[in-house]
Parts: sequence; structure tokens; C-alpha cells
Amino acid sequence: MRVDRYAAENLALMSRSQMKMRCFKVFCNGREVRLSRLIRAGDRLEFSWTESESPAFLPEDLPLDILYEDENVLVINKAQGMIVHPGAGVFGGTLANAVLFRQLKRGEMYGCGALGGALGGAQAGAAEALRPGIVHRLDKDTSGVIIAAYDERTLAFLAEQFKARKVKKCYAAIVQGIPKDKEGSIETFISRDSRNRKIFTVSDTPGKHAFTWYKAIRSWAVKGTAYTLLLIRPGTGRTHQIRVHMRFLGHPVLGDPLYGTDDSLFQGLSLMLHSKSLTIRLPDADEEVRFSTPLPVRFRGVIRRLEQMQNQN
Repeated sequence: MRVDRYAAENLALMSRSQMKMRCFKVFCNGREVRLSRLIRAGDRLEFSWTESESPAFLPEDLPLDILYEDENVLVINKAQGMIVHPGAGVFGGTLANAVLFRQLKRGEMYGCGALGGALGGAQAGAAEALRPGIVHRLDKDTSGVIIAAYDERTLAFLAEQFKARKVKKCYAAIVQGIPKDKEGSIETFISRDSRNRKIFTVSDTPGKHAFTWYKAIRSWAVKGTAYTLLLIRPGTGRTHQIRVHMRFLGHPVLGDPLYGTDDSLFQGLSLMLHSKSLTIRLPDADEEVRFSTPLPVRFRGVIRRLEQMQNQN
């Protein structure tokens, strides 16, 4: 038997996926060996790994639109404007803070000793035994379906599906203009913009491969300009991928402050990008499950206005 399989299945130390995340090392008879090494009777094994970094932020009781929750996962319809994870000087008000709070609350509900008692104090130390399992991210101004894990086993299980590109994601976007093809795909390399490190751009030089499929659902031509509602399925998960690809297509997402253009009809509009559905397999489940949300209020408001203006033409 391979040593990593022995540690995972016979000793139940952690899953093989977690070993990669935790810098798992094996020493056999005093010498470091590969995880693929076959063990033999009489071998003396020693294991070492790194602990996950404890969060340096507090649990917070924040309002969440919960689509699904069980002992392993939490699926949320993220509000536009909510940051997913602390960073760049932001330590509060994020989805990660809210997930930590729900972990502590669940510990109290089910009598999990110190976890339950820690809820009242709401101190950073109370969260040391917990880590918000943010599996993937959405931009601050992108709303919609996002999934988080309540334990490291589930985090590794879900993360492996994202890594293997087995997760099906579908977004809705209102873009400027009408694409030439009603349905199509975009395949490019994406890299950081050399002049502005905060944004990304399609690159001729090798960057990260990115693939996006889109389909036009409805278009409007009003007052000398046009708009289209798209369904978008990213085949890869690059940062800002949809926003970069829509600009590359010549139809930036309406209200995009980084990649869009000024719009005379919708000045000051927020980003019209929404994670509409997510299809993934949960732990101990035989089949995939699809989580979906309707179009948010801001989408319905823009569509209603476009319908009215088009009818007046």
C-alpha cells in the first residue's frame, strides 16, 4: 500500500487532498520519502504537516440569504457589495466572518463544548478551532450563488472538483451592445495588465488559459444604443474572467467600473453580473445537485426600464 493511502485510510490522519494543502511529509526509517512510496512490514513511519492558518478576524452575525445548509456546507445567495474574504485592510463585514459565526452557532446548537461557549465572547481566540471554508470567490460587486465548507474534509472535497473543472457555473449578465453571434465562445490567455496591476487583460504572451461560453437571451435597441441579457458559463475560473472576456468581445458588462465604458442611459449603475447557478457534488452524495437563484432586483429594474423605452420607440 502507498504510504499516503495508508495514512489516509488506515490511520485516518486526513484525506489525500488535504495532504497537498497541508504540506504533508513522510519519513520512513528516518529518511524523507515520497507519498507514493510503498510501505513494507517493519517500516517505521513518521508524519509531519502544517496546521491551517487561524483566521485573524472575528465571527460576525451578518444577514445571509441561505439557499441550503447541512452539517458540511453552506450555500448562499451573496448580496452585491459583500466582500467574500478579508484582505487589503478589510477584516470585517465579509462572507468569511459570517461563515465563522454560523460555525460557532452550530456548535452551540449541538452542544459542541468550547465552540458553543465561545459564541458569547465573540473573541478571535474563539474562532481558532474554526476556519471559514471559502471554496471559491465572487467579486465584491458580483452577486449570487457561492458555496462554503464547514470542515476541512468537505473543503478539500469541494476544492478538488473546482480544480478538476467538474463544477458547472452559470452567470447572468447585461452587457452593452448586441453580440454578432447569438451564441459563441471565447478562448484566450489572461494575465495582469502591465500598466495597471489591479486589472487583467487578454494576452498574446502565455498567461493563464481561459474559456468562456455565452448565449444571448434577450436584446434591446433603445435611443441609438443596445443591450443584451446573456447567460455565461465559464469553463475556467480566472480572476475577472467574465468581465475581461466580455470587454474583449466588445460588449463589456453594464456598470463595470474596471472594464466597462460610460453609459448615458445608466449612469452610476452597479455591476450587472450575477452568479445564477452552481452545480456540484456534495460529500457522501451520489449525484450532483444544482443550486440556483432568480435574477436580482437590480436586473429586473434595468430590464423593465429597457422594455419600457423600447416600447416607446
